[in-house]
Amino acid sequence: MEPTHILNWRRLTPRVTTSGQPSEAELAELAAMGVTRIINLGPHHNTGALEDEAGTVDALGMVYDYIPVEFEAPKEGDYDRFKAVMEENVGEMIHVHCIYNARVSAFFFRYAREWDDLSVAAASHNMESIWRPGDDWADFTGLKIAKGQPNRYKGKDY
Repeated sequence: MEPTHILNWRRLTPRVTTSGQPSEAELAELAAMGVTRIINLGPHHNTGALEDEAGTVDALGMVYDYIPVEFEAPKEGDYDRFKAVMEENVGEMIHVHCIYNARVSAFFFRYAREWDDLSVAAASHNMESIWRPGDDWADFTGLKIAKGQPNRYKGKDY
């Protein structure tokens, strides 16, 4: 069973899933379905972040990677850390989340250019099903059309 009730849940590949912030109970569901590693791109100071996600993930027997990406200023170093964790854990069941799945979908849109497991077209479709990045993500994603545009969210702005 796919936990589609988790905010913006997506399955990208047989071994990689993404979402917005899961609750503690939802993290337990992810562990029960075989996820061994959680990558969190959402800073702990964001509204909706769990108080002790690292402790919860550890108690569930999963590994926790925390790469806090400030939404208004995604950095190359953030992407480099994300890419390194993905490449060091090939074959593991990985769940990547942030608060809404906006950061994550943009990271995978960019990563799809280098990753054989996901096409750029599929990554673009996934991202578009959640949001359309604006100016603060234009350089990061390589989307020139985003320059000067606001961030827009599926069901709200388009």
